[in-house]
Amino acid sequence: MVAAVVAGLLLFASFPPRTLWFLAPVGIAILILTVRGSGRLRGGFGYGFLAGMAFFLPLLPWTGIYVGPVPWIGLSTALSVYVGLFGMLVRLVGRLPGWPLWVATAWSLTEWGRSSFPFGGFPWGRLAFGQADGWYLPYAMLGGAPLVSFAVALTGAGVAAAAVWGRAFARSTDTPQARPNRPRSGRWRLISWNRIVAAAMLVAIVPLTGVILRTALPRPEDGNRPITVAAIQGSVPRLGLDFNSQRRAVLDNHVKRTEELAKAVAAGQAAQPDVVIWPENSSDIDPLRNSDAYAEITQASRDIKAPILVGAVLVNDDRTTTNSVIVWTADGGPGERHDKKIIQPFGEYLPYRGFFRHFSEYADRAGYFVPGNGDGVVHVQPASGGAPVAIGVATCYEVAFDRAFEDAVRAGAQILTVPSNNATFGKSEMTYQQLAMSRIRAVEHGRAVVVSVTTGVSAMITADGAIQQQTEQFVPAALVATLPLRTETTLASRIGPAPERILCILAAAAGVAAVTRRRTTNATPADPDAVAGTLPAE
Repeated sequence: MVAAVVAGLLLFASFPPRTLWFLAPVGIAILILTVRGSGRLRGGFGYGFLAGMAFFLPLLPWTGIYVGPVPWIGLSTALSVYVGLFGMLVRLVGRLPGWPLWVATAWSLTEWGRSSFPFGGFPWGRLAFGQADGWYLPYAMLGGAPLVSFAVALTGAGVAAAAVWGRAFARSTDTPQARPNRPRSGRWRLISWNRIVAAAMLVAIVPLTGVILRTALPRPEDGNRPITVAAIQGSVPRLGLDFNSQRRAVLDNHVKRTEELAKAVAAGQAAQPDVVIWPENSSDIDPLRNSDAYAEITQASRDIKAPILVGAVLVNDDRTTTNSVIVWTADGGPGERHDKKIIQPFGEYLPYRGFFRHFSEYADRAGYFVPGNGDGVVHVQPASGGAPVAIGVATCYEVAFDRAFEDAVRAGAQILTVPSNNATFGKSEMTYQQLAMSRIRAVEHGRAVVVSVTTGVSAMITADGAIQQQTEQFVPAALVATLPLRTETTLASRIGPAPERILCILAAAAGVAAVTRRRTTNATPADPDAVAGTLPAE
């Protein structure tokens, strides 16, 4: 139990804002050593579940900052079930030949599961999202976040294998079976030694390959043509669920900071932006229905002499709402828009509202948002002229899901943006965790990413995953950077979910093989003489 808890805590420690990415494979190794064995499958599930709780509880407290501990504990418990399933699968496939590979695919399978079910899944806490500063980051351009997670898990499995086979080797030289008159001894020692070397090579090769792949990442300035982008961080009157009770003040803050940037541009203190990006919820007043908001945003666009991507809450005729990003110009007003497609359950909407409202007084605070459709791309005419720019948008929660930017890049996105609002999560680690996801996406698709957040941290990220600029939290700010547009696509962008599907199929096949082997072994009467002369199949 202690080992399971330690494994989970090491996984947590590998995530931002800490840069201890190398603890992730160590945590996976300890978890594998804890659950791997010949005991019952439910034992593997139990230890895995315990490790999951030690991982998710400290990772996700921001989900309960303003709504109490029930949602936080409930979500952590649900996610821990998948780590428990991983523990069960390790106990099942951990005796197959080449088991480190099958164990790593088992992690991929369970990570896909919790990223998909229930209610669309919750991908937060995928191993990949703790690797933005690590050696494994370049794997993202080959197979996206799933391949990064697999590489981390495979390294951890290699560490576990080295420990298992090393212990077996030590026993083989210290038992009566190692005596010279036992011909099996020399053969077993040779096999064990070869396995130890193989495990050591696995542990070294996987991360070092990531280091070598880094040379293939695009340079920050590589691209077809540059544009100048501004990200506005206007801040909010107060944190918490009631951050938008002063909706006009939130809008005014972003208008004010945009006008301050316009004055800096006029004074030659800042570059003229081609496009300005406001965060999610920067206008919770529906500007399509409210003439004051409409006029204020239009004036801001006129002052800055550039189109603005406005994060707005739009009210539909049936009183539902959409979380939208609208292209706004001084001359034409609202243009193309992206309606958030992947909306957050228990936040932007409440599934089974009548049931869940019995568990929290905050249940009825959940919104009535409906998902949009489309490819996630909006087109903007740059202030400096030239061809329109295709901007891929993943609003806040969407960035955690692989398909959001996959669709946008396939639709021709040349640069990406993540407008977000974290005012409802206080002074937590949430914003740093989300920033790391954006860095993974930059490498995955070979695109610069602009992160615009209400209260921080906003950032300019280049296609190699590096942060070119970033703001502090809770400080109104404007970032201006010249970033390249890119049309080249990475292998990850071209093949999409194929790597994850292959890994899941391999895991499922290994599970079937292990079950078949287990039944065959249990059904075959044991030969006492054969058993007596056989070493443990480590």
